[in-house]
Amino acid sequence: MPAVTADPLTLPRLPEVAAQGVVWRPVLQVITAQRTFEGEGFPVRRPFPQGDWSLTDPFLLLDQMGAVDYGPGEAKGTSWHPHRGFETVTYMIDGVMQHRDSTGGGGVITNGATQWMTAGGGILHIERPPEWLVAKGGLFHGVQLWVNLPRADKLVPARYQDIEADAVHLYTSPDAGAIVRLVAGDLAGNRGVGVTHTPITYAHATISPGHRLALPWPEDFNALIYSLAGRGFVGPQRTSLDDGQMAVLGAGHAFEIMAAEDQPSTAPSGWEVLLLGGRPLHEPVAAYGPFVMNTKAEIAQAVDDFQSGRMGRIPAS
Repeated sequence: MPAVTADPLTLPRLPEVAAQGVVWRPVLQVITAQRTFEGEGFPVRRPFPQGDWSLTDPFLLLDQMGAVDYGPGEAKGTSWHPHRGFETVTYMIDGVMQHRDSTGGGGVITNGATQWMTAGGGILHIERPPEWLVAKGGLFHGVQLWVNLPRADKLVPARYQDIEADAVHLYTSPDAGAIVRLVAGDLAGNRGVGVTHTPITYAHATISPGHRLALPWPEDFNALIYSLAGRGFVGPQRTSLDDGQMAVLGAGHAFEIMAAEDQPSTAPSGWEVLLLGGRPLHEPVAAYGPFVMNTKAEIAQAVDDFQSGRMGRIPAS
């Protein structure tokens, strides 16, 4: 169950989508996440990238970390690594992650909090579970999203936004059948607290079995629905979407999704979904590991800057 929840009857309600004249966004494609390992060996499911950058522009990568209930000594993180040219958004649904960086900064992301790191011109950082979690074990479930920066902002100074769990805005659907956690962007006229270089909307919804969620969506944004846990249906065709699958939606004014009546044991509260959308940059993408620029020459410069220590150096302690 997500750490951030509430009684839907006490939350502000999102407006009904006016049915007259609305063009519902259809499902263009369903993508099944690839299972892989990141960092020092923690499991992730990755719905993108899987080849075509234009499908998810301005988003570059989405990793679902867990959900996993670690035993003693099993929890893993990353080693020190660089980033340049984009933003990493780490949302901890359940569990704890610590981070440190080459500027001497650091902090803890826990139970519904979000760390928004604008890598910009370059930074080194490390993400690890705290020592007590490694020793004792425990639940770990989070999501990391990479958001591309436009060409003009690729080399902006690095910065952080720490969005604590109690700062995330909560809403419910008109029939109180869904809880929506708005991390960033605009949702039916409501603003999230995250500040973005690239216009996006990022939300997490829990939809009770058999209930429907319909939301207006900016026409100049793309729309992606990722199933974190459970199952449901997307779009006017009622396309089935299972655990670990993502629906890429087509053009329209709004989208609708519905949780299946029968949910698996992995989704005790209902269907858990990420709602993602952004205004495409329509810029060339040159990517090499943790560097995302516009040209191969800029990638070569990023590698040289990293190797020369111009992205920062690891603190001595």
